[in-house]
Amino acid sequence: MDPKPTTRTDTDTLVIGAGPAGLATAACLAQRGTRALVIDQAHESASSWRHHYERLHLHTVKTHSALPGLPFPDSAPRYVSRQGVVDYLTRYADHHGIVPELGETALSIEPETRNAGWLIRTASGRLIAARQVVVATGANRRPRVPTLPHQELFGGRVLHSREYRNAKPFAGQRVLVVGMGNTGAEIALDLVEHGVRAALSVRSPLNIVYRDVLGRPTQLSSILLSRLPPALGDAAATLLRNLSVGDLGRYGLHTAAVSPLRQLREDGKTPVIDVGTVARIKNGDIQVYPGVQTLVHGGVRFTDGTEHPFDSVLLATGYDPALSELFPATSLPLDARGMPADVVGQGALAGVYFVGFDVRQPGGLLRSIAAQAQTVAQHICPAQGASSHTPVPVHSI
Repeated sequence: MDPKPTTRTDTDTLVIGAGPAGLATAACLAQRGTRALVIDQAHESASSWRHHYERLHLHTVKTHSALPGLPFPDSAPRYVSRQGVVDYLTRYADHHGIVPELGETALSIEPETRNAGWLIRTASGRLIAARQVVVATGANRRPRVPTLPHQELFGGRVLHSREYRNAKPFAGQRVLVVGMGNTGAEIALDLVEHGVRAALSVRSPLNIVYRDVLGRPTQLSSILLSRLPPALGDAAATLLRNLSVGDLGRYGLHTAAVSPLRQLREDGKTPVIDVGTVARIKNGDIQVYPGVQTLVHGGVRFTDGTEHPFDSVLLATGYDPALSELFPATSLPLDARGMPADVVGQGALAGVYFVGFDVRQPGGLLRSIAAQAQTVAQHICPAQGASSHTPVPVHSI
C-alpha cells in the first residue's frame, strides 16, 4: 500500500500552542488585522491548565494576569482559581475568534530556503509552510522525571507532580514530596489539608516570600522593586523577605544567599510564594528532610543518614521546554534552563518568535506573556493599526 500523501498547508503565520502564550499572540495579531493558524497537540485548548492540580490558584493578581484584549471578570477573586483560568482562556479564544486546530503535534521546524520561510512537519503527516512561526509550546512542555537511586527497591508508587490532581488517592498514606518549588510546596499543603501525612525533601537553600504582606500582594512589590537600581532593589527585597518570613533554619529550610529578585533575574528561579505551607511546617504538620540519598524498601534514606517510611514519592522536580528537538537543522541560543534568549529570532532564526519562555521577569509569567504577545504582533505587523478591539495594556502600578 502506498504511504499516505503529505498534506501541505500554506499560511503567513503559524502559532504552535493554544495555551495562554499562543492565544495571546493570535489575539494581538488579529487586533492588527492578521489571522494566524493556531495548532496544538492537545485535543482541547488551555490543556495544561485543565490538567493542573485542583487546588491551584494564580499567585498573581487578576489585574496583572489578564491577556491583551480581555480583562478577568469583576466577579473573579483577586487570585483566580485553576478552573477560573480555564474558563477565562476559553472565553478569551471565543472573544477573539480564535479556533485552534487541535490534536496536531508539531514534530519539526525547518527552514525553507527557497521561500525564506519555515516548514513544520506534524505527527499527522501534514506539512505546514509558514513565513513566520510563533513557538508557544510552553516552558513546561516535558516533565523532568529523574530516576531515584534504587527506585526499584521501593515497592511504593513514584510519580511526577504532573500526575497529581488531589489528595484522594493518597488517603491513609505517608507521602514524600521531592522538591520545594511552588508546585511542591502547594501539593504538600494540599495533602496535609486533606489529612494525608506529607513531608518535603529540600536539597538546596530557598527564597520564600509570602503571597501577601500586610494585605499587599508581593507581586506588586516585586514589580516596584525591580524598577530600582539592581543593588538597591535586591537589598530591599532581601530586607522584606527577612522581616516577613525570617530564618527558617530550625525547620530544615535554609535561606538562599541572594535576594528573590536577583535569583529570578539571573537564574530564572521564582521564589516560593507561600500560601500556608510555612505555617504547617512550623506547626509540625509537614516534616522537612534534606535531599534523597536512596530509596529503600518501604521508605527513603536521606543525605543526613536518616531513614523514614513512605508509601508514595511525588517528584516536584520541574519541567523542560524541550525546544531543541523541534529545530533539528537550526541551532538555538538557549540559556542554562533551556529557554530561548530572545523573543524575536535573529539571524538563522529570523521569522521565528518565542512567547511564554521568559521566566526572569518580575510579576509572573502571564504578565510577561501579555507584553511579549504585543511585541511579536507589532514586529510581524509593524504598519498595521489595531482593530476596534482595543488591547488591554500591560498594567503598571
